[in-house]
Amino acid sequence: MEEGSEFRQWDELIPDALGLIFKKLSLEDILTVIPRVCKAWGKAAQGPYCWQEIDIDEWSVHCEPEKLDRMLRLLITRSAGSLRKLHVSCVNDDQSFAFIAENAGSLQNLIMRRCEISDSIVEQLAGKFSRIISLDLSYCCQISTRALEAIGKNCKLLSSLSWNMHPLGSAFKPSHADEAHAIAKTMPKLKQLELAYLRINTECVLDILSGCPDLEFLDLRGCWDVHLDKKTLEKRHPKLEVLGPQVVMGAFERRAYFDDYYSDSDFSDYDYMDYSDDESFDGMWDDEDIELRIYEGPDNMYEFGWPPSP
Repeated sequence: MEEGSEFRQWDELIPDALGLIFKKLSLEDILTVIPRVCKAWGKAAQGPYCWQEIDIDEWSVHCEPEKLDRMLRLLITRSAGSLRKLHVSCVNDDQSFAFIAENAGSLQNLIMRRCEISDSIVEQLAGKFSRIISLDLSYCCQISTRALEAIGKNCKLLSSLSWNMHPLGSAFKPSHADEAHAIAKTMPKLKQLELAYLRINTECVLDILSGCPDLEFLDLRGCWDVHLDKKTLEKRHPKLEVLGPQVVMGAFERRAYFDDYYSDSDFSDYDYMDYSDDESFDGMWDDEDIELRIYEGPDNMYEFGWPPSP
């Protein structure tokens, strides 16, 4: 390169620098477009620097279980043990969860919503997640007391837990009191806790507040059997912010919330929420279908449901 030239040798950047840049791109670009630019970029895209944080949530929601499992194995393998954050939905078998656990040595933030993992597999592998700080298992209806106890006993660094339920998903559950007790008994370092739409009562919440003295945020939206005295709560827990149990949600947000979990449900959100105004929302809920179309790249990416470039 001539002296004074503004031309930059982007292909000569060190892999970790390229990884930081590539993180700004979409998943499909990193997997299929970047590797075709040059050998250096292709090598960087297959290395661990691009995959310390993996977010395939949007793609995984509408993905077939077999393809999701293959994608998880591909990306987690590329992270080479450096995975710090994983965001995925609809993991519907214990084998996929087991693979995540076996490669969770550096994992600190795990978001796994709408998954059908069992208590037994969580009990068996909870020790693999010893570095987890933040965990989101919302809408994982198969999770219960045994799994929560195993998480609390093994994840000593856990400071944030989200285990929200959907109103339709918990409507026929008689009680989540045992689960609330497990949280109170095994997770003393929690600072943030989300338990929206759980079947718990005031006694359960007081048990949690006693067992988790460091709590700063508690989400109780939809926990209709909870009745807390605001003045007493502020006096005993001055740093605690409580959301709920009343639900305040705009019409657009409400519809998105229900569609996100039960897109094919015959139930209507009108049965669960009261509108706070009488404005017309015609046309606000017209969703646009977004289809991922990316280039064919290495590892046969088109097998994951993305068509090759024309």
